[in-house]
Amino acid sequence: MTVTDIAPLGLAAPSRPTTVHLSGEIDIFTTAALRRQLINTLHHSTSVLIIDLSEVTFCDAGGLGVLVGIQHRARWMGITVALTAPRPFMSRLLHITGLDRSLPMMV
Repeated sequence: MTVTDIAPLGLAAPSRPTTVHLSGEIDIFTTAALRRQLINTLHHSTSVLIIDLSEVTFCDAGGLGVLVGIQHRARWMGITVALTAPRPFMSRLLHITGLDRSLPMMV
């Protein structure tokens, strides 16, 4: 699992959303690092954080838990989190769990 920010931390333009590109597997072995990286990104984010899922190849329940937890923390900080470009398996997973109704999706 890798996380790539669109702009270096601290240099995000306030008028543009902060975008994070995730890739690889999000599972029990990667969720702790992902959580830390996303929390760090929140502290340097604009008012909108977009999480690009286009290169995520696998996601387990722990990965979904990280996304939900980040959304809750972001709300508390006044930041909106939105997901974008999930692969078909990820879209199905979000739909089956009902998270497609609570985690906004950007087209």
